Amino acid sequence: MTVWIDVCHIDDLQPDSGVCALLEGQQVALFLMAKTQAIYAVGNFDPIAKANVMSRGMIGDLGGEPMVASPMYKQHFNLKTGVCFEYPDVKLKTYPVRIDNHRIAIKLEAE
Repeated sequence: MTVWIDVCHIDDLQPDSGVCALLEGQQVALFLMAKTQAIYAVGNFDPIAKANVMSRGMIGDLGGEPMVASPMYKQHFNLKTGVCFEYPDVKLKTYPVRIDNHRIAIKLEAE
């Protein structure tokens, strides 16, 4: 079963920074890229550091691709695909995002 969860108003996000939301037991890191006004949602769990820290990572782009750098060991993860640039076999979970009437919703898949 798939469900869209209302998370917050777009103004609740800090441009070029991350915030963590707990959605049905899942920690989701949300990022708003000021330059493109794009919003990305990835799992907050860093699979290399084994810690819930991704919302504290720095965002930017690498080779034109949006990325977040882990605050622990500094690996870079593609915000669209979740794939680690340094270790392509390592991946963050990614979540579809939609905006409706300035509200951000994240799509969760039943586990």
